[in-house]
Amino acid sequence: MRSKTPLLMSILLSASLAHALAAAESKAPASNLTAAQVVDKHVEARGGLQAWRAVQTLSMSGKLDAGSGDSVERSARLAREGMGASAKRAERAAAEASVKAAAAQQMQLPFRLEMKRPRKSRLEIDFAGKTAVQVYDGQNGWKLRPYLNRDDVEPFSADEAKSEAAKADLEGSLVDYAAKGTQVALEGMDPVEGHPAYKLKLTMKSGDVQHIWIDAQSFLDVKVEGIPRRMDGKMRSVWVYQRDFRSVQGLKVPYLYETAVESDPRTHRMVIEAVAVNRTLDDVRFAKPQVLVAASPPQAAQAVPAKK
Repeated sequence: MRSKTPLLMSILLSASLAHALAAAESKAPASNLTAAQVVDKHVEARGGLQAWRAVQTLSMSGKLDAGSGDSVERSARLAREGMGASAKRAERAAAEASVKAAAAQQMQLPFRLEMKRPRKSRLEIDFAGKTAVQVYDGQNGWKLRPYLNRDDVEPFSADEAKSEAAKADLEGSLVDYAAKGTQVALEGMDPVEGHPAYKLKLTMKSGDVQHIWIDAQSFLDVKVEGIPRRMDGKMRSVWVYQRDFRSVQGLKVPYLYETAVESDPRTHRMVIEAVAVNRTLDDVRFAKPQVLVAASPPQAAQAVPAKK
């Protein structure tokens, strides 16, 4: 009997090892997927192509981190980046001069973002009892910045208008990418926060290039390359991490965006508190803003509780 014990232990260990390897292989990401297959799985994970095509408006509200002299301007820029919209150049010197006294500690600013096809958007940020507004009607954009002691409505700069016209619509860059004239290539596996992810390279119709990382298990877009920005005299890479995905009317929407800038230890968080799909939004909300309109926030979107 004693002579059989080592053999029995060997068989049991071999069986256990084979089971562990099989389990590991079942959880390992498929490395033979094409770029198109990764995108298809991603779109399905986000709710499906038909569901996103049915979305005409998307409304979100929540809070933005802010805590520097250019906090409001920077928050507006990063909010639009976080939601997949285009960035705008901050007027750092003017912002610092106006809000320097309020800049010492981290704050959270309430915001509301409304999007409507085709490419209409309205962003409001509350700061110091006033509401800053940025709107785009699909062709032209305006901004109202009372925190800079400016009560007049200013048009977008040429760069802002160009960036806004080139941005993806409310569903993001990968949904219906071929119809948008975008080419997608798979550049291999690249871990994101310790988890394997597919790194996709998107070449837009305009020639602009963007990278998006798709989690290999959930197929959700957990990391998105933002628009580089100048810091300390150098252009720095920007990444937006997307977390806390929740279901809203069959769509998967991230409720936490965290923006990181190369060589900057600080990150900027945007926490979504409520999301509404296909709420009626009149086109007047995306027209040239008026001061009285800007001071009247819309009805809050319905909150979606976190999963336990």
